[in-house]
Amino acid sequence: MPPTDRFAPPPSLLTGKRIVLGVTGGIAAYKAADHASYLAQQGVDLRVVMTAAATRFVGPMTFEAITRQPVYRDVFDGWAGEEAGHVTLAASADAVIVAPATANTIARMAQGMVDDMLTATLLATQAPIIVAPAMEHHMWHHPATRANIELLRSRGVTIVEPESGHLASGANGDGRLTSRDRIVAAVREQLARGGPLAGRKVVVSAGGTHEAIDPVRFIGNRSSGQMGVALADAAFDAGADVVSVVGPTVTVPPMVGRVERCESAREMSALVQEETGDADVLIMAAAVADFRPESAVASKIKKGPGDDAPIVRLTRNPDILATVKRDGLFLVGFAAETDDLVANSQAKLQAKALDMLVANDAVATIGSANSQATLLFANGDVIQLPLLAKAELARVIVHQLIPALPEAERKDA
Repeated sequence: MPPTDRFAPPPSLLTGKRIVLGVTGGIAAYKAADHASYLAQQGVDLRVVMTAAATRFVGPMTFEAITRQPVYRDVFDGWAGEEAGHVTLAASADAVIVAPATANTIARMAQGMVDDMLTATLLATQAPIIVAPAMEHHMWHHPATRANIELLRSRGVTIVEPESGHLASGANGDGRLTSRDRIVAAVREQLARGGPLAGRKVVVSAGGTHEAIDPVRFIGNRSSGQMGVALADAAFDAGADVVSVVGPTVTVPPMVGRVERCESAREMSALVQEETGDADVLIMAAAVADFRPESAVASKIKKGPGDDAPIVRLTRNPDILATVKRDGLFLVGFAAETDDLVANSQAKLQAKALDMLVANDAVATIGSANSQATLLFANGDVIQLPLLAKAELARVIVHQLIPALPEAERKDA
């Protein structure tokens, strides 16, 4: 079956969303430009609101160049034609981010004050509000600030707490604006609510495993874990409660859901068994080592005086997918083949009683940013996909998985 546009990847969760970014007057305002650039690259319809103090740190033209939209600075901005300033801006927003949020802005939000364009928009919107504070250590820990934060939380505002580190004052402490990825993850969590996998727990494994020979050597493979991370992202964006079980080759784990680290195949097996006890879906994307040394040597193996190399005897690792069986658990496996792709993958699908299998060429896929996959289903359906970036492929897999779930296990959007 040739690739078809019918299976083109759905857009990412952020694409086309109207997001308002409020920038307030702290030194961390310069970081908001990076946030704006990233969101714009994700296809977000981004509108920026700056307080008067924020313009002392970063010029509005910076954000106008990034967004190709005028920056709102005054409460009377945006009143033209059918546009009703902050009222229209607030009503059209899918989410509002305040980053950085100063102690002053947080206090004004808590008191419901409306004395500039940002606070007017915040008070008028029904969209989720995500606040990322940034300030000096003692200001962050002051009882007034803590009380204001808790008051905002009680009203449903998401607070992405600051990190500890070097501050503008030269001191080290709490109050440093958190990373862009954490802020974006909080936005995605809000936007994903009510998605087609809402209320479903999805466990995703990612990366290769390391099987110890001695304390410094191991048997491993070239898997980067990119596919598993992308799948965790896609499932999260569909509203799922995601748990990622990641091996040591995953250098950048998912920023969403919960992440459990492991080293060996046996450790991964134990974690997967534990996490799937109450899960709805298991996506086994990890490149688990098939074999491990019979026993790891306690000390580093030394070269002897001759040319003889040590003999490492191997034994089989547990087949995680074959041993994870529970009524109602939808199983998705991966097959990395070097020949007879569909035939070998169909045999694996049947032998392991999987609901869905993603097959691809081992050499072309492992470590690559792209993949050309074939999807096989327990009902006999076979879908050949075009070459896609792994993030796009992950969205296709999740999109195809949702209607294949048993009706009792699926919540439609």
